[in-house]
Amino acid sequence: MGPNKGPAGPAVGVVPEQERYGTMKENPEPVVGGAEPRGTGRQPVGEPRETAVKNVFVFGLNDFNRSLMERMPGAAGYNFIPLVPNEEVEEPEHYDIDAIMADAEAQLDTFDGPIDAIVGYIDIPVGTILPILGRKYGVPTPSLESVLKCQHKYWSRVEQAQVIPEGVPRFARFDPFDDDPLAHIALDFPFWIKPVKSAGSFLGFRIDSRQQFYDKLALIRAEIGRLSEPFNRLLQFADLPADMAEVDCHYCIAEEIIGGHQCTLEGFVFDGEVSIYGVLDSVRYPESSAFLRYEYPSRLPQPVQARMADLTARALARIGLDTSVFNVEFFWDEAADKIWLLEINTRISQSHSDLFHNVDGASNHLAMVDIGLGRKPRMPYRRGAFACSAKWYCRRFADAYVEAIPAPRDIAAVQARFPEARVRINVKPGIRLSSLVEQDSYSFDLAWIFLGGADTPDLERRYRETLDLLPFRFSEGPSGPAIND
Repeated sequence: MGPNKGPAGPAVGVVPEQERYGTMKENPEPVVGGAEPRGTGRQPVGEPRETAVKNVFVFGLNDFNRSLMERMPGAAGYNFIPLVPNEEVEEPEHYDIDAIMADAEAQLDTFDGPIDAIVGYIDIPVGTILPILGRKYGVPTPSLESVLKCQHKYWSRVEQAQVIPEGVPRFARFDPFDDDPLAHIALDFPFWIKPVKSAGSFLGFRIDSRQQFYDKLALIRAEIGRLSEPFNRLLQFADLPADMAEVDCHYCIAEEIIGGHQCTLEGFVFDGEVSIYGVLDSVRYPESSAFLRYEYPSRLPQPVQARMADLTARALARIGLDTSVFNVEFFWDEAADKIWLLEINTRISQSHSDLFHNVDGASNHLAMVDIGLGRKPRMPYRRGAFACSAKWYCRRFADAYVEAIPAPRDIAAVQARFPEARVRINVKPGIRLSSLVEQDSYSFDLAWIFLGGADTPDLERRYRETLDLLPFRFSEGPSGPAIND
């Protein structure tokens, strides 16, 4: 019995993709189905520019990301060194910031060799720790204050509203522990609430009524400390303006509802210049806020992508982010031709890494490493084996006890059918789905499935075939009846 399934979202229409460094490429001709990537006449991309092997420390490096980094162009020129075990920094039961910092510094202090770069692809707490370590060990990183202006959702909105008010929804901050926090929200129902520091829509809720607000408030009060406490510890390393020092991370933000076609721009800032190297679509399950897939390249019209790039550049200039990779999420309301900036992340998205590899010939780790070494990234363009690629989220929308998950032979069957496929199972037998940490508020994340394809219908067909090869089994409890989905 598999997870609850939903159909893919509607097509927007195939359009030329935005090329690297913010210029437009006329009708690129993608390579499909395992053909050799074609050249473009450019200087070879991604090759180390020095002969010495560079020591690159990677926070929480795991096998999934290492395999992509080792396939990057010029990977032989890097020594990728895990910094702090992955289980300490990626969705642990508890984030012990002082222990993480101490472990990282002890490893770096005793390393017998040059420390050339310290990088990471994880949001909390890695994205905030990197500038602190960069300052101590003299490696390129963005400033801590600029990172906080992106990660702290209220502070970020305040900064964005100064330069791109047309792209920012109405918002308000509130303390969920106040006696009457709703009195501080001058927005009509419905609106969205979330902590000023969250991850993966954790504790994010659509609010349609006063009663619903207070129902969700009880959950926020009980759970917000998981991320607010470690992030508040990191805020102590920053020089905060007076008006932000009082808004610590147990606060929440309320925003008017925005929507439309969702997409993400990935890029970097180097010497103050903003460059976009890819635009991806985010497709949700029907009638849900949960993601069904990320698809690359985006099918949004180029003029819309260009307007999003302009909003990104203006916002990042105001924030002062530099020497950093980033991804910025947007909505495009097609009927009103309105663009909304959703949030700014100061990291690559590991959800997008395999997609860039399949379509462009190198994962976005290449940009992360180049920035970490203090040099302008040179990302390849359309040198991969597929015209498009997607990360699919296999989800269940109701709680259950996990009886069984796909076995290694099942994953091997998927890879035999689709050699480019990568599958990561995110649950284990013997757990209840509601015990999973940092899930979105309306579903449970069972597995990630990465696939390449010739076009969107081909991706959808491959995904359906893959689901049929990955059996999950659920029940009402360890001794309860099986659940028939």
